[in-house]
Amino acid sequence: MNEEADAILGLYERHALSFDRIRGKQLFEKPWLDRFVALLPPGGAILDIGCGPGEPIAADLVGRGFALTGVDGSPSLIDLCRLRLPSGEWHVADMRRLSLGRRFAGLIAWHSFFHLTMDEQRRMFALFADHAAPGAALMFTSGPGEGVAIGTFEGEPLYHASLDPDEYRRLLYEHGFEVVAHVAEDPACGGATVWLARAIA
Repeated sequence: MNEEADAILGLYERHALSFDRIRGKQLFEKPWLDRFVALLPPGGAILDIGCGPGEPIAADLVGRGFALTGVDGSPSLIDLCRLRLPSGEWHVADMRRLSLGRRFAGLIAWHSFFHLTMDEQRRMFALFADHAAPGAALMFTSGPGEGVAIGTFEGEPLYHASLDPDEYRRLLYEHGFEVVAHVAEDPACGGATVWLARAIA
């Protein structure tokens, strides 16, 4: 399975324009984004981890007046972000080695974090904590239960993995976060399993 996981960055780079074309721009995520930003100070700094092409999520956050920094492993997707949202700060980076040297009021990893293996996900919580200011909001999506699922994109395997919900709760707690909200397979959000947490100040 690690072979499929290791192929994720190359897959998104090869098919960046196709992904951008089919990525929904209707922002069905808005109710969760509203809950996320309600925890942030006005104009606060947000780190978008796995930002993709910048639309619709980063664009929505920039439009609300937040200072957006985005990271993605695909240079082509970052190029789209720079074109569309020049006020943002954009980095080509592998989230597994994230080290920006500063902290943010909000961190979001929407439909990106779940492409990591289980062990890589476990290690990400220390990186979340390293980039979280006191009281920071953290929102990410996962699978509904522990396991690996291989989908397809443009005819190639597309890796997803998830930990058990109890393990996510434990990892959040151990790294200084408390769960604010969690919904598995939210029917109002395209079936996404969403976690919203906050750094304990």
